[in-house]
Amino acid sequence: MGHRADIVMITYRSAGYLHLSLPRLLETCGPDDRVWLWHNGDDEATIEALRPYRDDPRVFRYHHSRENVRLRPPTTWLWTESEARFVSKVDDDCLVAPGWLDTFTAAHDANPDFGVIGSWRHPDEDLRPELARRKTQTFRDGHQLMRNLWVQGSGYLMPRSFVERLGVLGEAESFTGYCLRVARAGGVNGYYVPFVREDHMDDPRSPHTLVRTDAELAARMPLSAQANGVRTVDDWLAQLRQSAYVLQTASLNPNAYRGWRRRAKAVRNRVQRLVGKPATW
Repeated sequence: MGHRADIVMITYRSAGYLHLSLPRLLETCGPDDRVWLWHNGDDEATIEALRPYRDDPRVFRYHHSRENVRLRPPTTWLWTESEARFVSKVDDDCLVAPGWLDTFTAAHDANPDFGVIGSWRHPDEDLRPELARRKTQTFRDGHQLMRNLWVQGSGYLMPRSFVERLGVLGEAESFTGYCLRVARAGGVNGYYVPFVREDHMDDPRSPHTLVRTDAELAARMPLSAQANGVRTVDDWLAQLRQSAYVLQTASLNPNAYRGWRRRAKAVRNRVQRLVGKPATW
C-alpha cells in the first residue's frame, strides 16, 4: 500500500519545546507514516535535543543546514522527495492532537476533492461560534469543515497529488498563497470540525509557552510576528486574535485575494508598520 503520510518538522533554536513537540508528533504516527527532520542553524542545545531521535525508526530522514534557510527549502525537500499519499508539516513549537492523522486521512478518503485540511490552534476565547457556523459545511460520511481558502502551515494534511499538479512553493510564495492555488485548482480547504486542536506553544496563552514577557518574545520572535511588525506581547496577542477572526470571516471567493485587493491590503500593512503598529491579516 505504500506510505500514508510524510511529515516534516523544521527546527531552529527550539530546545525549550522539542522535548514536548517531537515526541508528541512521533506518538501520533501510524506504521505507514514517517517524520522528516530538518534543522536550521548551529544552536547546540537544539542539536542535542534532536540527537536521541535521529535514529528513531519513525524518523525517515534528517538534514542539517548550517544556515537558517527558514521554511521553503525544507518544505520543498519533503514535497519533491516524498512518495507518500499525503504530505504535512508540524512546527517545532506545536503539539498536535492524538489521532489527528487518522481523522484527516478518513476525511480525505471519503472526500477526494478535499485539498488542505488543518488543525485549529486558537483557544476558545478566539472562537466566535456564530461566525464559524456560517462557514461550516458537512461533506460525505458526515465529515465537516469550517471552510477557508487557507489553513495554518502546521498540523495540516494535503494530498501529494496537488504537488504533482501544481509544483512546489514559488520563490516568494507563502504557504497561504499555495493553499489559495490549491483552492483555485478545485481543492476544498478548511479546518476540521469538531476542531482538531493544536497547542501553539509560542502563543502566550499556552500552558507550555516560553513567551511571557516582551524580552522573551524578542528572543524567540515567531516568523509571522516578525513579518508583521510585532514588538510586544500585547502586539502578538492582538495579531493572534485578529488571525482567528479573519479565519472565521474571510471570503471563500478566490478572486478576493487577487489583483488590486491584494495590493491594497499590502499597502495598508506597510503603513501600519511605518507608524509602529503591527500589520493586520
